[in-house]
Amino acid sequence: MIGRSCKLAFLIILVSIVPTFAADWKAGLAKTPITPQKPLWLGGYGARTHPSEGTLQELYARALVLEDETGNQAALVTTDVLGIPAGLASSIAQRAQEQYGLSRDRLLLSSTHTHAGPVLRANLAIAYSMTDEESAQVNAYTAQFEDKIIQLIGIALENLQPARLSFGRTEVRFGVNRRVKKKDRYVIGVNRGGPVDHEVPFLVVDGGEGNLRGLVFSYACHNTTIPARVYHFHGDYAGTAQTWLEYRYPGSVAFFMMGCGADANPYPRGTVKLADEHGQRLARTVDKSLTGPLRTVQGPLRTAFEVFPVAFSTTPSRETLQARVHGDDGARQRHARQMLKILDQQGQLPSEYPYPLQVWQFGNDLTLVAMAGEVVVDYNLRLKQELGADKLWVTAYNNDVFAYLPSLRVLQEGGYEADYSMIYYGHPAPFAPSIEETVINKVHELVKKVRSQ
Repeated sequence: MIGRSCKLAFLIILVSIVPTFAADWKAGLAKTPITPQKPLWLGGYGARTHPSEGTLQELYARALVLEDETGNQAALVTTDVLGIPAGLASSIAQRAQEQYGLSRDRLLLSSTHTHAGPVLRANLAIAYSMTDEESAQVNAYTAQFEDKIIQLIGIALENLQPARLSFGRTEVRFGVNRRVKKKDRYVIGVNRGGPVDHEVPFLVVDGGEGNLRGLVFSYACHNTTIPARVYHFHGDYAGTAQTWLEYRYPGSVAFFMMGCGADANPYPRGTVKLADEHGQRLARTVDKSLTGPLRTVQGPLRTAFEVFPVAFSTTPSRETLQARVHGDDGARQRHARQMLKILDQQGQLPSEYPYPLQVWQFGNDLTLVAMAGEVVVDYNLRLKQELGADKLWVTAYNNDVFAYLPSLRVLQEGGYEADYSMIYYGHPAPFAPSIEETVINKVHELVKKVRSQ
């Protein structure tokens, strides 16, 4: 593991060399630590029973602001947390528009989905048996987190300098499908024959004269190498990969974006050492590929963002929920109480969820699809076939990590990603069988919109 960064209240990485080469873009990059300074609940595993016990690797938020030749600006923010919930994303977006003039379609909020990062307000609240005091601490940290993101975007905007963009692909193979069929049900395990995507797309931000300023890269595999028994902050393999690349290229900022890896886990897994090994392997692979053939990415940058409903299946009755309150499953009990509270207040349970989808189009060279939620690999594999894999980059865990997004296949098979996870996420029922076609059709619609402008 790379040596620990010094603890600073606010660390900004700036590139001081102003390049003199012909550039199609301006880019501003910045980074700030977001590691809690006090014990806080770690997000991702319901089996944990108490707050954190220390830090093994610093956590960061990173911002990349791009400006094309027409003056249009857009900001990518990546964060070493499990996921940013809708309410928090909406608040950040509103402040970014008020302070910086960034419309919602031009702000992309992404999370690495490390399971050794801090809990954010309202995200997977049912999964954790927090006390009222611990919940208040999470709320206080979340407010600080939001302020840091807003400040970070502003610093990146102030740091705009000429840049060139290029795109490449490589691959690593430590991700393995985790859905295993045992008798009549699917459980989490190691399924070497299951679908997985080993591709590693990456975007290079070049400052000229060998001055690499930034790298954005993704991989479709859960950040779950580190197990629930570890109570220390750590970015998992993604955190190590980012740190390794930034150490390799001093002054640069490395951004990890999760791919559609909701049904894939690292293999092997279970220790911090393995997380560091996977991360270094990923980083070295990207580093080696920088000398290979890359595609120049030109502007203009065209963006689209839309929120649309996705339907739940049949919701449980009041009688079913009341029976769950008296069961022996703590998560189901908390979920049932929450659903009964909604019934009492609103008279019915929600029948759909507002799904946010974002697409960025870089000239004629690259289409970035930013999907929300924990997206299974079927979506990426299908979209590559239908939209063309050569110039397509599909990411997940963006703007709102509200639940798993199962494909129809996964939904019909059942298992954690299809049904039980909805308890932890506080939804009334699994998604309806229409989920895949609804989302895929909207992706096509938004991609067509930005490609035809």
